[in-house]
Amino acid sequence: MVTEIPSPSEHTWYLGIFPLRAYALAILAGIAIALWMTARRWKARGGNPEDVLEVAFWAVPFGIVGGRIYHVLSSPDRYFGENFSGGGDPITALYVWEGGLGIWGAIALGAVGAWLGCRQKGVRLSSFADAVAPGLLVAQGVGRLGNWFNQELYGQPTELPWGLRIDAEHVVSNPATGVAYPEGTLFHPTFLYELLWCFLMAGVLLFLDRRFKLGHGRVFWAYVLLYTLGRVWIEMLRIDDAELVLGLRLNVWTSILLGLAALVVSVVLARKFPTREESVRLRPEGDDASAGSPADPEPDPEPDPASAGTGAAAAEPEEVKTAAVEKSDADSSART
Repeated sequence: MVTEIPSPSEHTWYLGIFPLRAYALAILAGIAIALWMTARRWKARGGNPEDVLEVAFWAVPFGIVGGRIYHVLSSPDRYFGENFSGGGDPITALYVWEGGLGIWGAIALGAVGAWLGCRQKGVRLSSFADAVAPGLLVAQGVGRLGNWFNQELYGQPTELPWGLRIDAEHVVSNPATGVAYPEGTLFHPTFLYELLWCFLMAGVLLFLDRRFKLGHGRVFWAYVLLYTLGRVWIEMLRIDDAELVLGLRLNVWTSILLGLAALVVSVVLARKFPTREESVRLRPEGDDASAGSPADPEPDPEPDPASAGTGAAAAEPEEVKTAAVEKSDADSSART
């Protein structure tokens, strides 16, 4: 029995003149789910759920910009021409809605934004990264639905029953021969592979965190390790244009190197921090570092000028009277 996964016939809908693009909706849905999951996990770790939106205000824009930059630099021919010959269309590098967000650029620059947000809220970046890691995986999986709607980033031809059908205008040429694949060819649905892998690994992270009470960034680095394990074999199935380094796609090398780094860091952190941190805050809540030293005791209030004058005036007659009495007594003694 021959089966297949059809591709959506449309990827953009219009509300009047306003376009609703499936790719953008998938990204936004993934972000919303990640924020919800992170807020619950952050609260469970003793943090304020409102911190999540504050940090996301910094991290999300940084992540989108970083993801786009990585994508453009790792697939430059479309935008700058082969070998940066100028034969491409550089302005399309700004067309984020057409797809193309490199996860490693998004993570790298998104981490910078998250660091800024965490500093502002006075919380640990490592603790926040641990809280966000499972939701980040779910967001990546949901975001891959945008690739399905755009009919992009699919894999090699396959005869498996879950092969993906691609419309003729979206079929790429065989990278080995340069000839277009024949009509009716089915391809590996790499979007689905990554979606399922991300959801499965998110479950693994939640289990490990609950079982071993991981902290100090260990959940995040476990995320990097688990995701790269899947990304290596999924990336090697893809046939879209990409930069090759020593015969392998750039993203494959990136995943291998980051996976090895994550493994090393995970081992080091496990030995150094076997238990979770006691607090997610950099300083006790309510302790404002800018408040300075305790205030000095208030000086005694200055005497009221009017009261001071009245007192001096009242004391003066008494002193004059005493002096007059003493002089009178002295005169009397002299006469006697």
